[in-house]
Amino acid sequence: MLANRTTPALLGIFMENSEVIAEKSGSCGLITLNRSKALNALTLRMIDTIADALDSWENDPDVKTIVVKSSSEKAFCAGADVKAIYELGKAGRHSEQMGFFAREYALNLRIARYPKPYVALMNGIVMGGGVGISIHGSHKVASENYQFAMPETDIGFFPDVGGSYFLPRMQGKLGVYLGLTAARLSAGDACAFGVADAFVPQARHASLLQRLIEGENADAALAAEKTEAPGSGLVGLRHFVDGCFAPQKLETILEDIDDAGYGGSAFALSTYETIIAKSPTSLALTLKLLDLGSKLDLEDALRIEYRVAAHCMKGSDYYEGVRAILVDRDRMPKWIPTCIEELKPETIDAYFEPVEGEDLVFGNKILV
Repeated sequence: MLANRTTPALLGIFMENSEVIAEKSGSCGLITLNRSKALNALTLRMIDTIADALDSWENDPDVKTIVVKSSSEKAFCAGADVKAIYELGKAGRHSEQMGFFAREYALNLRIARYPKPYVALMNGIVMGGGVGISIHGSHKVASENYQFAMPETDIGFFPDVGGSYFLPRMQGKLGVYLGLTAARLSAGDACAFGVADAFVPQARHASLLQRLIEGENADAALAAEKTEAPGSGLVGLRHFVDGCFAPQKLETILEDIDDAGYGGSAFALSTYETIIAKSPTSLALTLKLLDLGSKLDLEDALRIEYRVAAHCMKGSDYYEGVRAILVDRDRMPKWIPTCIEELKPETIDAYFEPVEGEDLVFGNKILV
């Protein structure tokens, strides 16, 4: 599968009712996510628009900084349009599903390698695909309303968009904790653990943007507008997180959490219940991906994620998870297998095998 687009490059400003508004404003290439009613859930059109904008501005001498923001008060971006991907799969349109992932992952890599400052002004929900279009950028700015999560295990999937690369590189075992539990980080948590680069209250986002529009250096502009981040509730739980999420086997992680719960930790009890409610297959895939990704660069991590995604799209848990959370909303998914004890190592290993004709290519390099 090639990660190439066939859409023409951006030439100017999009209509105000577009899902993404891309425009040059002073020294900025300004990208505004504008699908507010859907919490800016990424469509293929949005992904291609962002990618085309980056292509158009890379060699434009008038553009010094890229800024990505949202028109929504509730969300920067709540993730990919999961329901649309679900519907493609239910209709048997597998190649279109994987085309979405190919272009999304290509955009994630493009952002990570972009030669100009890429500033994500994040207010509200930042999840899944929204993390993918922010965390790989050079400057990640959180407001007081910021909420980070990689919630893919809730829907029978795994933390993708480079999650296998960036989660294991977080401080201590925070990334493993986030990947398995789908827990949320506040702005204070994100700044304390280095997930966000700076805390800038929402009221000061406009002045930060104006500095960038006027051509101020991104580092200098951030230094002028950032303030002390709120406190982090997760810092006090770091001993628990680093201790219980260090093992490389799910069973051991759960045993350690269970022991902490019997030792009197209400947080441990809650964490245990959270994990065992998720897809056993998703949990096992996540843990293996984070182990592999800790040793890979982003490009190869994305290739492995694509390979695993191709298998997931032909499986059952993804569709059952989306059905339970987003379609029927009964929140009673029936996972196959139903519990971690029924998982077979060879079944998980098979998700990492090539799918004929579907490996992801970036340029001329393919994972073999």
